[in-house]
Amino acid sequence: MATPSPFLYPILILTISFLCQASAIQNGARYLGNFWSSSKTLSLAAKTGAPKYQYETKYFQQKLDHFSFADLPSFPQRYLLNTQHWVGPSRLGPIFLYCGNEGDIEWFAANTGFVWEIAPLFGAMVIFPEHRYYGESMPYGSKEEAYKNATTLSYLTAEQALADYAVLVTELKRNLSAQACPVVLFGGSYGGMLAAWMRLKYPHISIGALASSAPVLQFEDLVPPETFYNIVSNDFRHESTSCFNTIKESWDVINKVGRINGGLAQLTKTFHICRELESVDGLSDWLESAYSYLAMANYPYPTDFLMPLPEAPIKEVCRKIDSLPDVDCFDLDHDPHGMSGWDWQACTGDDYASWQVTTGLIRAQSDRFTFLKIPGVVAVLLEDVSETIVALTTEKGAHHLDLRAATAEDPDWLLDQRSSEIKLIRDWLDEYYDEKKATFSTFKNPLTDEVIWKRLREAGFDEDPLNADKAALIAYIAKLEAELYDHQYQMGLLILERKEWVSKNEQFKAASVS
Repeated sequence: MATPSPFLYPILILTISFLCQASAIQNGARYLGNFWSSSKTLSLAAKTGAPKYQYETKYFQQKLDHFSFADLPSFPQRYLLNTQHWVGPSRLGPIFLYCGNEGDIEWFAANTGFVWEIAPLFGAMVIFPEHRYYGESMPYGSKEEAYKNATTLSYLTAEQALADYAVLVTELKRNLSAQACPVVLFGGSYGGMLAAWMRLKYPHISIGALASSAPVLQFEDLVPPETFYNIVSNDFRHESTSCFNTIKESWDVINKVGRINGGLAQLTKTFHICRELESVDGLSDWLESAYSYLAMANYPYPTDFLMPLPEAPIKEVCRKIDSLPDVDCFDLDHDPHGMSGWDWQACTGDDYASWQVTTGLIRAQSDRFTFLKIPGVVAVLLEDVSETIVALTTEKGAHHLDLRAATAEDPDWLLDQRSSEIKLIRDWLDEYYDEKKATFSTFKNPLTDEVIWKRLREAGFDEDPLNADKAALIAYIAKLEAELYDHQYQMGLLILERKEWVSKNEQFKAASVS
């Protein structure tokens, strides 16, 4: 083996130094039954330096297993709620629900400014439910108990999480008398996959979903397993060929050093690891994560989403490959965002490789599906499948960049992308409202003055004595007619609610049988 490049260790140490900085990141209505809330309204800005998004922290008692009749303990699911701009159920105000990812929900809420910013435009309520087994939404009372063994972890699945979101939003709408209010789903990365899957699995719950950076096809039997890392590698190659080659050569060097006597101790010292390495795999896995995070968070401006990073961090890493950072040591097990449960999900069926620029909007109604804004890899749709299955692509971007808050540095293509998304959401809502108007218009009683007098005469009323006060009589009847229409409108809502619950009941029956 040739002598490693003198730039090898500096670039790797510099790369890890960005991850090390992540250790600095710390992690109105009345509710009934399973709902309860904290007594204060919190601001995301205090914790993260993000724009100031106000919300209430609330909790909902969820079933541990939605698909069995076992007597299992429930657990409190945390969710963040903002009704500041919601126009309410009387005006069928929309509900924007973000499907929580594999981490603390406040972290994702702080980095999803797009949802907060467009909510006032639509008069929407905003909900950020937390994914089970993450953050404060821990079954069995604590993370230690929830992560104890395979039995306690067996309920950590995407299927159970989707059912959590479906039950939560349905019960919330019922408690707010908002059964007829449309729901639009949002999500990024794994949360984007959940948003897409929820639209497919529970089509009666929502009218559409924006799934940003959601590689819905990135599974072992659908695309080659090396696809994700090829994309990460190309990001570095595009920035600097020498930088790419240095990293490429490093794997063999690290393995060779790790096999010699005292090699692990040498690697521990060279890479400033806090405790001595037990194997080369621990270091290699961590380096893979470092490169992946840099590729995903290669934003065009400084951020602290996955870790504190400068503008275009890959460019910065490759520019300073001959610089050694001043650090104490690196904790390979550090998990500032509480994402350790993802290892379990990745090994038990939820495995996928997210990548930097994939955004999807998906609609499903009966046999009609619409995929929109799914940029460019084999893991997602790249071309229109039909008039309602549409793909919009972009060659630039970073991990669910479109869901982040707007900034002065946003490029024109990103502004256009968000404008397209807003228009599509508006189209979904307009279509929903038009359908509701058509439904309720069938209940209207089109009584004209002539028809009213005809029925009065048929009922035995003498027209002459009443003729003097004809206007008052007609006004009175019109008032009764309006009251009748209001009752029919409410009846229509009850019919829709019944259909919703029948559909839900059939799905639960089917799930129980399976």
